[in-house]
Formats: sequence, structure tokens, C-alpha cells
Amino acid sequence: MTSAIVVFFLLLLIGTPIALVMVMSGLGGAMQLGGVNFLGIIADRMLSGVSGYLLMAVPYFIFTAELMNQAGLTERLIAFNNALLGRVRGALSHVNIMVSLFFSGLTGAAITDTVAVGKIMIPAMKRQGYTPAYSAAVTACSSIIGPIIPPSVVMVVYASILPNISVLELFAAGIVPGFLMTAALLVASGFMAWWFRFPRHGDSSLKAAARAFLPTVPALLVPFIILGGILGGLSTVTEASAFAAVYTILLGLFLYRSLTWKKLWQSLVTTVQFSGVVFFLLAASTVLGWFVTRSGIARDAASMIAAVSDDPTMQILLVNLLLILLGMVLDVLPALVVVAPVLVPAMIQLGFDPLHFAIVMILALNLANITPPVGMTLMTASQIAGVAYEKAIAASVPFYLSHLAVIVIISLWPGLILWLPALFD
Repeated sequence: MTSAIVVFFLLLLIGTPIALVMVMSGLGGAMQLGGVNFLGIIADRMLSGVSGYLLMAVPYFIFTAELMNQAGLTERLIAFNNALLGRVRGALSHVNIMVSLFFSGLTGAAITDTVAVGKIMIPAMKRQGYTPAYSAAVTACSSIIGPIIPPSVVMVVYASILPNISVLELFAAGIVPGFLMTAALLVASGFMAWWFRFPRHGDSSLKAAARAFLPTVPALLVPFIILGGILGGLSTVTEASAFAAVYTILLGLFLYRSLTWKKLWQSLVTTVQFSGVVFFLLAASTVLGWFVTRSGIARDAASMIAAVSDDPTMQILLVNLLLILLGMVLDVLPALVVVAPVLVPAMIQLGFDPLHFAIVMILALNLANITPPVGMTLMTASQIAGVAYEKAIAASVPFYLSHLAVIVIISLWPGLILWLPALFD
């Protein structure tokens, strides 16, 4: 076990890509456990890590998200929310959050949301008098709703790593936390609008909102197609994701007529690139997960947590702190594939519900998107806004605190998320 840990941290410190870190750590652990004879296991583990039927849904979800971006759905969502919230002070700030809520049900990825929404909303907010730093902050912090509201690429990856939880249960359990995150962000946005006297966007009416909403209806059916098929037992996750991609292509080509063959090709290229990253991470994580299982690290982790405190509240809050600190050096997916095989068995051994802890862990690791120095969505939004990363970090503090509040609430009251999945048992 010692050699694997030394290799892991040494390679991480010198900036080695995380997938290679996990493979090399697994190799070191295999050598320590069984010598050269165990090296043949590595290739077999990597293959098994990416051969699950469920994982076929990942490229389909990514492809659907890219198609939605290319088809111009973002502009339609923004127009609808502008018409709905235009009279409210700080309207564009609230619109930014609401668009992310709608968009998360279509993409399931934070960085996709940041780019698609940010390229339109950030310039519009700057023209209305919002500071570039605030515009970047609200865009990035609302984008991280994406991995929580189903469909979620992160949840599909989680279900493939730890098959004791189904992706259907994860999707159902993510709905309430996603809405709580939205509500908390709107509260923070409302306070900031009052404090800084942000402008109203303009007059609006229910008629204007309805007129802006109607063109978005066909596209907004995508999450209902996915979730309705899965939760209703009509299709598997993979089948629903494939149908959603086909449906989106038909919308873009024949209804909206905004999806060209060039844009379709670009969506395919982006899908292949992103999917390659995800699958390489999964293959590498399987190697490290195998070593964690064989070496008993999970059992030791449970003992360490129990030694610190025997109070379940303190235990889960300490683990949340650990996960948030981990997010300072690792992005969401790499962090998930590294720690899930260790922490999940440990927390189950301590008596925590596996579905509850799965959502808590995804929520806590999701903060990595806006936690410096990594903070990929916050960094991306600051680049779009043309503002220093440090200023965007400072402006994101109220929204960061609202996310922390949701994590604490979900951690301490598991019934909030467990009641909905129970309806589908």
C-alpha cells in the first residue's frame, strides 16, 4: 500500500495527468501485492472499466448537449426568462440562474452550461451595468447545477464505478438538491440585486412570456423524454439517451432549422474528444479501485473517520470538508473516480445510506468547478467576461456560501432526497 500512495502523491505533485497517476499508482500497488504476476490484471481491469453497457449513455448525453448548443436553444431560453422576470430588480442575474436550471436538464455538464450561457449572458449583463466579475461569478456558480439535475454525466460515471447504486436512483435523488441549489442561488442573487441596486431589464407580461416560451417547448421535452422513459420503466438509460440525441437532431434540422451539417459534424468531434477523456479516466480509475479493494484502504478509512468522531453528523461534515479540499486540486470527475472507491464503502460501513452519501459526495465534489485554484467553470467564465480570475473568485463568495448551505442541509436531512427515489421502488 505504501508504494502506491508514494507514487500517487509524487506524480500528482509534479503535474502528471490524473489518469496516468491512477494507472501508475495501481501498477505500484499491484507490484507490492503480488509482484510481476499481478501486472496482467491491470489491462483486464482497464478493459472492464469501460465495457459496461450503461457507459454507452455517456457519449449520447454529451452529443445531445452539443447539439442543443449548436441549435441555438440557449437564446430561446434566455428570451423566455427575460420576458418572465424582466420587471424584477437584478433580472439578468436571476435569468442567468434560471437558464442554467433549464439547461442543466438538457446537458448534465457544468462546463457546457458555462460556455453556452456565458457567451450570451455575460456580454448582455455587462451592457446592463453588471460588473464583469459578478457576471462571471453568477454564470459559473449557476452552471454547477448541471451535474446535479438529471440527466447527469457525473451520475452515470458514479453508477458505473459503484454498481450498488442504480443510475435511476441517482437521477431521482438529484432532482430535489438541484432545485434547492437553484433556490439558494436566487436568494443570493436577490440579496446582491438589492444591495448593489442592480437594474431591471424592462417591462414584461404573461403574454410576452408565453410568446417567448412556445418556441422552447419542443426542446424542453428532451429531459422529459429521457427521465420519463427511464423513471417510467419504458427504456434503459442508454436507450433514452440515444433517442434524445436523435430527437435533438430532428429538431435542429427540421423544426428550428438552425443545425447545419457543419455544426452537426462539430458536435460529433466535440463528443468524441470529451468522451475519450471520460473513458480514459474510467479505465484508469478501475485500476486504482481494484487496488483499493484488495489492499483494505476503504476499511482503514472507515476506522480513521470513526476514530476522529463517533457522531454521524460530525463524520459526514468532516468528509464533506475533505471532499471540498480535494476539489481544490482535482476536477470533479477525476476526484470522483479517485475517492469514491475508498470513501463509499467506508461510509456505508459506518452506517450511512449509500444513496444519500452518493448525492452528498457528488454535491461536495461539484464545488470543484468553482473552487480555486482549479475551478474550471469559474475560470472559463472569467475568460469570457475578460476579467481577472481573482476578481471572479471574490465575486463568487455569496453564491459559494449558498452552495455550502445546500450541502449542509442535504447532509443532515437525508429524507429530503430519499423520499423521491422511494416512489420508484
